[in-house]
Amino acid sequence: MTEDEAIQIAEYVAAACPAQKFGEFTPDVWGEILAPYDADDARRAVIAVAARQPFISPAEIIIEIKARRADRIEAATLVYDGDPGETGLESARSIRALAKAAADGAIPPRPVRAALGRGTTPELPPGRAAAVLGTVGTALPTVRAGVTNPRALPCRICQALPGTSCTTRGRRRQDVHPARLDDAKRAAAGLPPIDPAEEQLEIERRRAASAAALAATEQPAPNYEDIT
Repeated sequence: MTEDEAIQIAEYVAAACPAQKFGEFTPDVWGEILAPYDADDARRAVIAVAARQPFISPAEIIIEIKARRADRIEAATLVYDGDPGETGLESARSIRALAKAAADGAIPPRPVRAALGRGTTPELPPGRAAAVLGTVGTALPTVRAGVTNPRALPCRICQALPGTSCTTRGRRRQDVHPARLDDAKRAAAGLPPIDPAEEQLEIERRRAASAAALAATEQPAPNYEDIT
């Protein structure tokens, strides 16, 4: 982030939080703190934080930026085949570069099957991981194997986009909504997503069945006047 961009971020915060006070040197200090981060990421972080609280600190902006970058890395489902001729240090550098590219948004969200070279991503070159997969068979991993990536799919509960976390009442969740996890498991198994209308009908059917079962077990209260 440049000095001019840091000034713009400070002005952005001042516009979003009119009650927050800024001094003459506030943009300079913010610029030093936020210098390692991208200005567009910082703007999006300001919007997210301002939506849930009236004041914003640089630390809160950084926390939001890091959370979004972590979401992008997870949604990208990174696979690094490596090079048999490179050293451990070179491999570590390559993996860090790959993770940084995903965090920067250069690698879009993709499902597990695409990351393993079984989708429509011809840019993924064959390598050691592909060779290993070839020795163990060509069947796709099943849901039982736990091959799911919920954040690669949109959430039908909170409308979170692919690559972003679920939210509840405007706050970021540490986990995803159960419905999003179910959709990811069905996608990993090659099944279509659940129809919300059918799901609601099933919920109502179960509620009606539970109410009927409860009513059948209820007994009338005894009338003590009839006891002699």
